[in-house]
Amino acid sequence: MFDQTFDFIRQQFANQSSIPLHEPTFCGNEKQYLAECIDSTFVSSVGVFIDKFEQSVADFVGSQHAVAVVNGTQALFVALKSLGVDASCEVLTQSLTFVATANAIHYTGAAPVFLDVDPHTLGLSPVALKEFLQQHTELRNGRRINKSSGRTIAVSLPMHTCGHPCQVDALQTICEESKIYLIEDAAESLGSYTANKHSGTFGNMGIFSFNGNKVITTGGGGMIVTDDDELAQKLRHLTTTAKIPHPWEFIHDEIGYNFRLPNINAALGLAQMEQLPSFLQNKRELATKYRDFFNGSEIKYLDEPAGSQSNFWLNTILLPTETRKEAFLEQANHQGIGARSLWKPMHLLEMYRHYQRDAQTNAEQIYRQAVNLPSSVRM
Repeated sequence: MFDQTFDFIRQQFANQSSIPLHEPTFCGNEKQYLAECIDSTFVSSVGVFIDKFEQSVADFVGSQHAVAVVNGTQALFVALKSLGVDASCEVLTQSLTFVATANAIHYTGAAPVFLDVDPHTLGLSPVALKEFLQQHTELRNGRRINKSSGRTIAVSLPMHTCGHPCQVDALQTICEESKIYLIEDAAESLGSYTANKHSGTFGNMGIFSFNGNKVITTGGGGMIVTDDDELAQKLRHLTTTAKIPHPWEFIHDEIGYNFRLPNINAALGLAQMEQLPSFLQNKRELATKYRDFFNGSEIKYLDEPAGSQSNFWLNTILLPTETRKEAFLEQANHQGIGARSLWKPMHLLEMYRHYQRDAQTNAEQIYRQAVNLPSSVRM
């Protein structure tokens, strides 16, 4: 079955000798916009392409505001900081995630609490979230408090894993009832929808990543979206070194961050956004081919969740056993096929072992079986 799978993958990518996991595609106005940006001399943190890129993303996802920043990790960090998250707080997130999610929490001084994922979405389980809140927290003076640590439960931070929307509408309801904020790590899910809304637009804020391996890229970059006017203003202020606008004076009213996306990166992003619908269609066609190929085999294809529309950022399969998974990865990469494992769950990493968590039954089982397959837009 492995050899058949590798032959099938090569056919989808024109029998390339080396097939990356997910490489960028530049077939639109990228060079033209980059040249215009260079000619303008506005290549840093101000310029028309930043404004156009932010508006393009806001319009696409259906958000009132979009704030471009240097990468998805700092987007998460500053989103948390804008809500006052600090060392007195805890953030409820999933253990099966890229390390940036946990790192961004750590940067604020807050403690992550790792909860299990739903096996159908790979995102934070509403059941796990509700059980933790009921069993381990209580309301004190309008704040949600962890009974064992005494810290404030400030935020729930789910991730839309591999582009598949998690059950974010259910998570939103739980967060509202529990009086905690909701920030969506939608780094991988630009172009994904559930409950007739785009991922990243359910919570107080959502973040996207434009790293070189994402559906669209700015080389490196991220975006925070929100419908909250005051939050958007605060995000722009914090990410621009907290400088008070003035034509010549440099006055800063709090500790801020130099996180604004350069105009030259935004020029690349705007050209990519123009092609996003065709990218998504191309990726959906590839996902259909993968789904049909694995149908009826010992290898399970992870399809988009019911009632959702995934961008299929990375196509994911589940091998029957961990031994089979390791054999698949070794053989694939030996043959130049860029398959990879899902991330090792955060609670199994040395620096995050000591944080509070639940049983992690689903996360650990999925990690033992899951493989991501080459998922680039095919030219």
